[in-house]
Amino acid sequence: MKAIVTGHTQGLGAAIACELMSRGIAVLGLSRGTSTTLAQRFPALLHQVSIDLSGNDALAAWLAGGELDRYCANAGTALLVNNAGTVQPVGSLPLQDTLAVAQAVTLNVAAPLVLSAAVAAAGGVRQRRILHVSSGAGSKAYPGWSVYCATKAALDHHARAAMLDAVPGLLVCSLAPGVIDTAMQAQIRATPEDRFPKRQRFLQMHANGELLAPADCAKRLVDYLLADKFGREPVADLRN
Repeated sequence: MKAIVTGHTQGLGAAIACELMSRGIAVLGLSRGTSTTLAQRFPALLHQVSIDLSGNDALAAWLAGGELDRYCANAGTALLVNNAGTVQPVGSLPLQDTLAVAQAVTLNVAAPLVLSAAVAAAGGVRQRRILHVSSGAGSKAYPGWSVYCATKAALDHHARAAMLDAVPGLLVCSLAPGVIDTAMQAQIRATPEDRFPKRQRFLQMHANGELLAPADCAKRLVDYLLADKFGREPVADLRN
């Protein structure tokens, strides 16, 4: 069994990678940077690729090089965790930087869909499980989050449609993990209320200690990813 985790160097992604490797599962980490901490702790299990997933050209070039196919060869089971994402740009439509919109859609939607197709087509793999890290924002609209909400909704619907294809040995789920104490949450709390009117709610959750620890969330997420029930529902919430 081998796993691919995007955005593995910090926050939930780092916790997921750590949890997988703690269970003896090799991880291919795809992120803009690398993790010295994970590399030192799991030297035999971690392979890292520095890649900016907010640009289509970099991902296309990397896939064309065949590294993903070589990594997946004879894996038996391949796990893909599409974790990398951004909440930016935040604000109403007139306030959104157009380049930031394009980068967010590429990182949050295009990269997961491209990697999903690549893993699904990789040779030498009998079973494939693809997990999109989604959000409650995929089903509930928030002012100032039109891009973030739309991209998470796209992942949810991608999972629904992919499961209708009924490809043998392929399971897909778009999973909302809950509100986690990560750098993204810090960004949200630092956003002015004129750009994100719901800011106070997230400040209150943080003050009340309601945010999940990344390690605790990662353990439950990996349990779910490996469970027999994975894929029965194409869209799920880890809190349920």
